[in-house]
Amino acid sequence: MAKVVTLGELMLRLSPAGNKRFVQVDNFDIIWGGGEANVAVSLANYGHDAYFVSKLPTHEIGQAALNSLRRYGVHTDYIARGGDRVGIYYAETGASMRPSKVLYDRAHSAIAEADPTDFDFDAIMKGATWFHWSGITPAISDKAAELTKLACEAAKRNGVTVSVDLNFRKKLWTSEKAISIMKPLMKYVDVCIGNEEDAELCLGFKPEADVEGGKTDAAGYHKIFEQMAKEFNFKYVISTLRESISATHNGWKALIYNGKEFYESKHYDLNPIVDRVGGGDSFSGGVINGLIKFNGDQAKALEFAVAASALKHTINGDYNLVSEAEVNALAGGSANGRVQR
Repeated sequence: MAKVVTLGELMLRLSPAGNKRFVQVDNFDIIWGGGEANVAVSLANYGHDAYFVSKLPTHEIGQAALNSLRRYGVHTDYIARGGDRVGIYYAETGASMRPSKVLYDRAHSAIAEADPTDFDFDAIMKGATWFHWSGITPAISDKAAELTKLACEAAKRNGVTVSVDLNFRKKLWTSEKAISIMKPLMKYVDVCIGNEEDAELCLGFKPEADVEGGKTDAAGYHKIFEQMAKEFNFKYVISTLRESISATHNGWKALIYNGKEFYESKHYDLNPIVDRVGGGDSFSGGVINGLIKFNGDQAKALEFAVAASALKHTINGDYNLVSEAEVNALAGGSANGRVQR
């Protein structure tokens, strides 16, 4: 069991039930989630000592957010308390050719205005095996970007492996701002996870692949992976390859490169998708678990991650509420969905 640390924002998600539109409903379902919090929940489910680092208000809504993590075994010792609000986002689930939609209401949240004095990152990283963050966190605010840098520095001082999910969000910042903040942070990163859009908008790399046209030829990524690994000295470069046939039907596989060899995972046909929010986070959690438990066997790690994220698409909410045994069963070929008696 490894100590794994993630840093980010835990948010309140408000969603219409089913596939209803925002303007149709008089009430919303309450769901908790957020990139790195989702990763922490996955890792706790796989038996790790998962710690989430953030800041939440002391009022009851902040406590409810905290409790949502504790419910699934995530350690909350390093969550600072204070600030005025929990970030909110609204998520409308699409169907067929109508895409899902996200609206943010997260300005001036507690973590967006957190101060470095709220955290002792050397104490947080002590004894940790892995530290994970995503491009969403430095996009929240300049203060959050500084926290990310301080956390990365502490991780390196303490010999902790660092992974990033590039996770570009155009509603939070521009590509120019993202590149100016993200590229300098790459020197701390050992494992880089991101899709084709993230690599281009966060780091300025563009693969030769027609993803919008639904053609995810992994060979188009080989050259860019080699360039990224060389420029930033990544130990692993990893990308999910999503074929978006419709809002409820996707193709799903991934590619990994360890500086020597490429490995492409098996392909999953995700149809119908129940909830794709958190799909990438469940993949990151699977990668981290796999690389830790399979002693760097990138093929086994990638197959575990792709299977974990395929299962997430069948689950409502942001958190991937599956066990390691369930993921291993799917990765091993048990995909018929028969009732388990």
